[in-house]
Amino acid sequence: MLLLKAEKLQILQSEVQIGDPHVSSDNRNNLSIIFSVFEPVINYGDHGGFSPALAERWEVSPDARTWVFHLRHPVSLHNGDLLRAQDVVDSLERVRDPSMGGELGSQGVYQSYLEGATIEALGDRTVRIVSVEPFADLLDLLVLFPIVPSEAIEEISSNPWGSGPFRLAEAEPNLVVMDAFRDYWQGCPQVKEIHWTAEPSAERRAEALLQGKADIVADLTPVGARRVETSGKARISKLESSVCTIFMCNLLSGICTDRRVRQALNCALDVSSLIETVMDGAATPLNGPLTPLHFGRDPLVPSYSHSPEKALELLREAGCEKGLDVVLDIPAILPDEAPRLAELMAEQYEKVNIHTTIREFKDRPKYAAMVRAKQIDDACCFDSSPLSTYRLFREKFHSGAHGPWWQGYTNQQVDVLIDRAQATIDDARRQELYYRAYRIIHDDAPWIFLYNPVISWGMGPKAYAWAPRIDGLIRVM
Repeated sequence: MLLLKAEKLQILQSEVQIGDPHVSSDNRNNLSIIFSVFEPVINYGDHGGFSPALAERWEVSPDARTWVFHLRHPVSLHNGDLLRAQDVVDSLERVRDPSMGGELGSQGVYQSYLEGATIEALGDRTVRIVSVEPFADLLDLLVLFPIVPSEAIEEISSNPWGSGPFRLAEAEPNLVVMDAFRDYWQGCPQVKEIHWTAEPSAERRAEALLQGKADIVADLTPVGARRVETSGKARISKLESSVCTIFMCNLLSGICTDRRVRQALNCALDVSSLIETVMDGAATPLNGPLTPLHFGRDPLVPSYSHSPEKALELLREAGCEKGLDVVLDIPAILPDEAPRLAELMAEQYEKVNIHTTIREFKDRPKYAAMVRAKQIDDACCFDSSPLSTYRLFREKFHSGAHGPWWQGYTNQQVDVLIDRAQATIDDARRQELYYRAYRIIHDDAPWIFLYNPVISWGMGPKAYAWAPRIDGLIRVM
């Protein structure tokens, strides 16, 4: 979080709303607003790892089951009271409530991690969490959970208030206005007022920036970013996202149960060409199921090379020398480029006798429910987004967990490595365990590995000092 100084900042996003802060979501627009009003126990560090937030320090037991968090004091709340450990406990209890919702099929995800854990306040300034199983990556979760004062929970959707640097002053369907919180524990923000305004058109967001009508605009297109860069009127900040745009293969039934077929589906694609055509160059090829932002991604693992010859060889070995029929499921949006992406993939696959049928689904929540129910055809387009390596591995690859997005991948060695990582509190040793799992997953190719998008923001003169965090949220002070 970088210090800015301004009477008012105008921020434009594609959408603006607050909603319930404890509903599972990866919507950066909404989370940027939520984490201006509320704060988590710990934050992402500026250069990776984690840094103190409401907790000034913490310790974990050698068996990775008992975590103790020491809250900073005093922390003023927006109503004038002081933060207590019970506020943290009540928020975490609400997060893991099985009835808590989630966007696009993610309901119940957090509950599955905290199920059976003991969460208790030891006085007013200490919180202890004891998990049933080792949980060395617990911080991956806690960084996602806004702490809501116990007194505010009942009215949190209609009257949100917490301990964050800004207080809600006004909320309309396309506008949220916030005032600086004078008693914020890090000092009163030097930005006195923020206006978050919804502008669905990326082109109009860029135009507003160039006309001086906006100070920060989110999610510029590559064309818009180049226009801003060459204008001399504003700056651009870019960040590789934690999103993996991929196709998850059906390993429960059908053609993708054969490892050689999955590898052929990867080798047949010219991913760099897909990025240039579909993303206008604003993405980076994946070398596996994680992005460069993820802890445990092995940078030495090579991406699948575009090799039609290798793809044909693998198909012959799999007994598909006469060709292969594949059915790809895609959503109409999220990722928005999925229809065009699938068309281009089909063109490339035809060159190696892979004949593609594309099934497009207009209803995005229903599509997510289908994926979660493991009712996909041969492969489905998905934008995997957790910044947590443990969450991604457990929810998608651990055959014992049968996570929400698991599609039948089974490798006992990978399961053991994930479990060992969760019992290992030493970061270097845990990273090596993830490296080993990563290499195996790459070779097994349970996904068609495509790319991770690059996100672009535009900043006017008042916001030149601003830069995005690792999670891509807009935070100002």
